[in-house]
Amino acid sequence: MRPKKHETTGAGDLFRARLDQIINLKHELVQLAGKINWEWIDGEIAPLFSDKGRPATSTRFVIGLLLLKHIFALSDEQVCERWVYDPYFQYFTGAEFFQHVFPHERSDLSHWRNRLGDKLELLLAESLRIAHQTGALRTNDLARVTVDTTVQPKAITFPTAAKLLHAAIKGLNRLARKHGVRLRQSYLRIAKRAAMMAGRYAHAKQFKRHRRQLRILRSRLGRIIRDIRRKIAGQADIEAGFEWPLARANQIRSQQQRQRGWKLYSFHAPEVECIGKGKASAPYEFGVKASIVTTNARARGGQFVLHAKALPGNPYDGHTLGAVIAATERLTGRDIERAYVDKGYRGHDTTNPRRVFISGQKRGVFGVIKRELRRRSAIEAVIGHLKTDGHLGRCYLKGRAGDAANAVLTAVGYNLRLVLAWLRILLRLILGALLQALAPRPPLKQAS
Repeated sequence: MRPKKHETTGAGDLFRARLDQIINLKHELVQLAGKINWEWIDGEIAPLFSDKGRPATSTRFVIGLLLLKHIFALSDEQVCERWVYDPYFQYFTGAEFFQHVFPHERSDLSHWRNRLGDKLELLLAESLRIAHQTGALRTNDLARVTVDTTVQPKAITFPTAAKLLHAAIKGLNRLARKHGVRLRQSYLRIAKRAAMMAGRYAHAKQFKRHRRQLRILRSRLGRIIRDIRRKIAGQADIEAGFEWPLARANQIRSQQQRQRGWKLYSFHAPEVECIGKGKASAPYEFGVKASIVTTNARARGGQFVLHAKALPGNPYDGHTLGAVIAATERLTGRDIERAYVDKGYRGHDTTNPRRVFISGQKRGVFGVIKRELRRRSAIEAVIGHLKTDGHLGRCYLKGRAGDAANAVLTAVGYNLRLVLAWLRILLRLILGALLQALAPRPPLKQAS
């Protein structure tokens, strides 16, 4: 059913303190909460809910928690824990009185992320609207953008053959216990030792012994796969539960280190891809490619992210540019006059290729365009902040839907951090001007 409407009574309580009486109402989080259009967000996501059943949690509460999580780079558990003792967090999510117990379940954040899906882009549009309303971002700043791609790594260990085989053995054993399938032998103790010794032999460059441990792991994994198939034959419901895990285990058992084509890099996260961006420190990264669009010039409040999207399948950068520019124009409501990209976008598919300028390009680059093309590299610093100050550096959310949600929400958190910094600056300027106006002036000396 649709979420509950957020209501405030304005009345006092004998046993509880009102939040607006114990916090500083000039704090930047309080100002930001007043500038977000909660009613518009609630109306936009209302079609995602049924008209029947128990009312969902208040939109302001859950959306506020998601925003706070990505503004301060917290996990789901950390933002729920901090909500209990931070009155500003409680006020931001619409609480009227200070509460000592978290009123909902942490899993509500996961359920809402899955339900919102593509609607999360509304939060990115709202962050840009707030930046425009506060004066941190102007409409002219949206006309010239910089586009780049990066890798959003997944929260997995580095995928060696021994680790993958060991993970498949543990995963099948865990699933067999869950479904009540009694295996002839688990091989957990043997697999653990073989995986450990395989890593040691590889480090010592004793590759013949290393390959022997891999053969042990592969043979034991094959025995478990065949044993499970014998035990679940004819049980349709259990076979359906084992279909994908057994397929992943077979893929891990059969794939080789240098084979061509599709490979699995994680047993529990099959969507992970191996992406090489040419970095000396990290030749290969394991996750999903993400596209980032920022303003080219630094706006008054900073360099804002205008669009962010996960790109599963590791597509060529140039083949994604047309769709990314169209999505950015739809999100901002402003036509893009010029786009600046790096050399990975050569051969792009935009509708107006003369308005796209590539790093190192000489023809047609002069004057203002030359200066703006030099600013293309400023997006690298923005990506660095998205990774170090946000959650783009490692995605802990599940599946491709989690990758898409994490990319968008990280961009929203980055924009709102810039807005909070801008509000702090404005407050200092206003207070400074008031103090200067109210300061007593020395009397004028009479001319002698």
